[in-house]
Amino acid sequence: MRESPRKLPAPPDPSALLVDLYQLSMMQAYLEAGRTGDAVFEFFVRRLPPRRRFLVAAGLAQVVEWLQGLRFAPDELDWLRASGMFSDALLSHLARLRFDGDVDAIPEGRVFFAGEPVLRLRASLPLAQFVESRIVNLLHYQVLVASKAAQLRLLAPRHELVDFGLRRAHGAEAGVMSARAAWIAGFDATATLRAAAAWGIPLRGTMAHAFVQAFEDESAAFSAFALARPRDLVLLVDTYDCARAARRIVGMLPSLAAQGIAVAGVRIDSGDLATEARRVRAILDAGGLSHARILASGGIDADILAEHAREAPPIDAYGIGTALSTSSDAPSLDCAYKLQEYDGVARRKLSAGKATWPGRRQAWRLHGPDGRIRADIVSTEDDDHPGERLLLPAMRGGEVVGGDVGDLDAARRRCRDDLARLPEALLGEDAQPRAARFAPIVAPALRRLADEVDRRIAASQDAP
Repeated sequence: MRESPRKLPAPPDPSALLVDLYQLSMMQAYLEAGRTGDAVFEFFVRRLPPRRRFLVAAGLAQVVEWLQGLRFAPDELDWLRASGMFSDALLSHLARLRFDGDVDAIPEGRVFFAGEPVLRLRASLPLAQFVESRIVNLLHYQVLVASKAAQLRLLAPRHELVDFGLRRAHGAEAGVMSARAAWIAGFDATATLRAAAAWGIPLRGTMAHAFVQAFEDESAAFSAFALARPRDLVLLVDTYDCARAARRIVGMLPSLAAQGIAVAGVRIDSGDLATEARRVRAILDAGGLSHARILASGGIDADILAEHAREAPPIDAYGIGTALSTSSDAPSLDCAYKLQEYDGVARRKLSAGKATWPGRRQAWRLHGPDGRIRADIVSTEDDDHPGERLLLPAMRGGEVVGGDVGDLDAARRRCRDDLARLPEALLGEDAQPRAARFAPIVAPALRRLADEVDRRIAASQDAP
């Protein structure tokens, strides 16, 4: 039995410079004004994209890791000093900067909805403000991809789904994090070596059309690849003609068998995938390869999976790339990280179309007798409601306290369980109109707090 390879260090980039300019500008101003009391910020999604009925929490492990390692390297401080933009006092503060605050968050893998607090952070105001951009950056992308992957998983519940997204992802970090988020949401494997090395995600891969083209004869290409990679052999059959390639593979079976090589499957990457899969399946079955699986790839997205769910072509697995790593049908989320409380006083933003609920919030989830999600309630953190609290402690005083923060298998189980508990209103192809009716309930306590804050803001605006 072969030993599992040792996992390699995982991304992301630890640099403290992964923030926007205005974070340091505000930090300097806060320090000079003496505004250093405790502040509470929350990350949340304002509204769902048109083709999403729910979202999946992901990225908390990377947030915690970045916060734990937060410090400015000497060369980063030198660069800031040379820019001439910041005071010596700020640079001295940055040299000592460490994250010593608290984080509560919805655990990775949990389903959540728009308007719910996903992460709550408490720290001194300059520090809590400083970490905004990187936190949004880390959470936004993985939530985006995990939610897309969950949509695809629900459309193909009995098929193997493989992440093929690295090459079209928006950068190396995105490609690796896409594989991680997809694994949380129920994908079965990735083609990205870096993700497998970091988190132990199973690897799947086949061959490129260039390999077939590099040989004068298609059979010679198949034979060469089989000799080099005999384990879990999957051959690409659509470089020239799928049916002809399938017949060639059948004809090669005796010689392959004599060398102890078995064909595990074939991949189809172009054309009408359902039609080609039926043609290839018939040839393989007639030739003694009924066990060989068919993997389809090439522009796979939700619409194709929904169509295949109705037509049931003989496809066993899908490799999904661009649609996953770019979340091409919904490539961004309207998300924010906003001040909820400063120095013990609840705060609220009243901007048109972007008003926020004030104070430290919590979300509670209620399940019906059938075990499905019945409702989510959002209220003040100190309110009391039945059901399970969604935000759980992740860090206290800068140290990790959540028992399974970073446990990818636990996150994967949570996602599987929550997807199984989705209400009927969010399932099926006609769910989108009904999904709008499934929104968190805003509790009276939170509404009362908002009214109090509004009166205080109005009085302050009327003051001379």
